Amino acid sequence: MTSISINHKQHLNGPVIGQKLIDLSKPVVMGILNITPDSFFSESRYSPNSNQIAEQVGKMIADGAVFIDIGGYSTRPDADDVSVSEEIDRVSPVIEVIAMGFGDKVAISIDTFRSKVAREAVKLGATIINDIAGGNLDEEMFQTVAELQVPYILMHSRGNPQTMNNLNDYQTGGVPHLTLTVITELQEKVAQLRALAVKDIIIDPGFGFAKNAKQCFEMMRNLEAFKVMDLPILVGISRKSLIWRTLKITAHEALNGTTALNMYSLMQGAKILRVHDVKEAVETIRLFEELKD
Repeated sequence: MTSISINHKQHLNGPVIGQKLIDLSKPVVMGILNITPDSFFSESRYSPNSNQIAEQVGKMIADGAVFIDIGGYSTRPDADDVSVSEEIDRVSPVIEVIAMGFGDKVAISIDTFRSKVAREAVKLGATIINDIAGGNLDEEMFQTVAELQVPYILMHSRGNPQTMNNLNDYQTGGVPHLTLTVITELQEKVAQLRALAVKDIIIDPGFGFAKNAKQCFEMMRNLEAFKVMDLPILVGISRKSLIWRTLKITAHEALNGTTALNMYSLMQGAKILRVHDVKEAVETIRLFEELKD
């Protein structure tokens, strides 16, 4: 099994995978691969046994993806529950195909909030755990990450996909302050992970998770504040409802809006863009880097 580490300060000659560092001194792209029948964007759904998997992963890598994020449980609001065994059955063959065919070219991320799924995925070749629940839905997750010693994406959320829409009341000292509350709750989780000697942590503010559209835009405006944590920031707003509902379009028509918010995220310090459309996100980063220079 290959392993990776995260470096977001020292500039290297691009990302290096396999016992070495992935350089995040420049932003990179994570491509989404949903092994689910009910993810909100239908074009991101794939069957576990689909012969399209290798073709799609190859295209994402050619387009510039550094990470491929594999999920077997839809985390959209009100998503259907899926058993642990079914989630493992969905993602396992996909991880094996990618690890065997592309393991030296891309970092495999397992998108799960369950420690058993994470452990099985890493055994099969995954090198990063992307937990949309930030450890809230599985008390064994943090210990599992510590034992596996793989990079961990800590996302802010509350509740589960069935309840999170009702858990978006943010109060700090009796005064609503979304960004401060989210940062504080993430900092508490980071302290727990550090106490377990987890080394590589990436933070995700959790756009759309226990946050309504207005709150998402507020958090986006304040995204730079998350830099106080001195950890790489991942932003996942690709084709989400805050875009298409605001523009009164559909998720299929939300690429332009996604690109606009991705550029703003980069300007505020995002280091990883988690997207359905890799080529467009990579192009956005290239233009952003030119603007910086």
